[in-house]
Amino acid sequence: MRRTQNCRVVVNSSITSYASARDSNPVEGNVEYYGLLTDIIELDYYGRWKVILFRCDWADVNTARGIKKINLNTPNSEEGNSEQQTVVGSSNVPETLEEPEEFQTENGGMRKARGRTLLSDLYDLDPADRVKVSRNTYGQPVGSEARLLAGYIGILARNANMLPINYESWHHMPDSNKNHALANIKDRFALEVSDDYIKKTLGKKWRDNKSILKKQYFKKDISLEEKLRNVPPGMLRYQWEDAVRFWNSKKGEDRERVGISSRQKQKFTHTAGSRSFASIPEAELFEITHRKKDGFPMTSEAGEIMEKLKDKKAEYEAATSTDSSVNLENIDNRIITEVLGPERYGRVRFQGSGVTPTQYFGSGSQQYMPSGSQAKAEVQRLRDQIAQMQANTDEQIAEVQRKYEELQQQLRAEAAEREAAAAAREAEHRKKYDDLQLQLQQMMQMFQQ
Repeated sequence: MRRTQNCRVVVNSSITSYASARDSNPVEGNVEYYGLLTDIIELDYYGRWKVILFRCDWADVNTARGIKKINLNTPNSEEGNSEQQTVVGSSNVPETLEEPEEFQTENGGMRKARGRTLLSDLYDLDPADRVKVSRNTYGQPVGSEARLLAGYIGILARNANMLPINYESWHHMPDSNKNHALANIKDRFALEVSDDYIKKTLGKKWRDNKSILKKQYFKKDISLEEKLRNVPPGMLRYQWEDAVRFWNSKKGEDRERVGISSRQKQKFTHTAGSRSFASIPEAELFEITHRKKDGFPMTSEAGEIMEKLKDKKAEYEAATSTDSSVNLENIDNRIITEVLGPERYGRVRFQGSGVTPTQYFGSGSQQYMPSGSQAKAEVQRLRDQIAQMQANTDEQIAEVQRKYEELQQQLRAEAAEREAAAAAREAEHRKKYDDLQLQLQQMMQMFQQ
């Protein structure tokens, strides 16, 4: 075998085990076996078919040294070979992360990388050399280490053993799986961000991965049986089959329609990729993240918003040059709010996940009113809204009153009809009584004669 050949292999096997000799309830689980590939044997059955056998020298990871899981499918780098070698049990996740040449460690030092940070760099870190990830005042990771963290979280989110895809949603994912992934991250990163932020980011990247797999391997014009067999590389078959059956069910189709409808309502699609939003002014950030590579806006609506932002900023700059009393504090917030309207509940534009309006703007009624003109506009908007609500209420009251009067008239008409019918019946009965009286008198006169 070649000196640069990747000879490491890992096999994930499903086994049945018992808690003790007296246990009668078997439990299924996955066990990973590690080893070094020593030989590859090809069996040729007279040219009709071939079978490939792999001979391995298996190792016990509990006692053996020098064997780590991340190295089992990473090519030898002595010759500068960066191509992935496909082996049994390999995953389809990337082996490298495009990162700066240095990143800060927990002990305050700087660790040099090789332009691209290999995953083995993270696994080989000494506990004291964990990558230190700082945060801003809103609890978001910042700096070059933040992007390294984001890339590593994305890799774990695509790990089918750690975070299976055959759960309907991230909320259905067991806490044990989430905590396992969190512990894996903390083994390599000294985090200043909260556990909730990490889990939330894991959930987003896990959903993104499911969406990509669904688009590439499920959304094809093939039969259900072919979709079940179309297992993505590195994916466990039973997980894929469960996911396919859910996507093909009525519940899965209904959820997809809801997602498509929500996506269509998002008119301003950004193109920022994995870049952080943490330290760029909002107005500038909108233009950066809503242009294509050729410089044109993503949509016509985005182009109109950009022009409005420029015009509004020019108005403030012109006002500043003639009136020194104009307050330029939080000018980007004011411009964005005036052009795009108030923030949505529980979120802050262009600040990424984990930032709430209370954190960003502060508590109280002034969080969306950073200027006097904007406060007046907001008050007027609320007055108009109250007036509209009052008008709607008056209309509803009038409608209820009208229906009440109609009902009263209907009841009176029905009562009159019942009285008329009763009078008619009484008149008919009296007429019959009078007729019988007359007949009786006539009969008595006949007998007397």
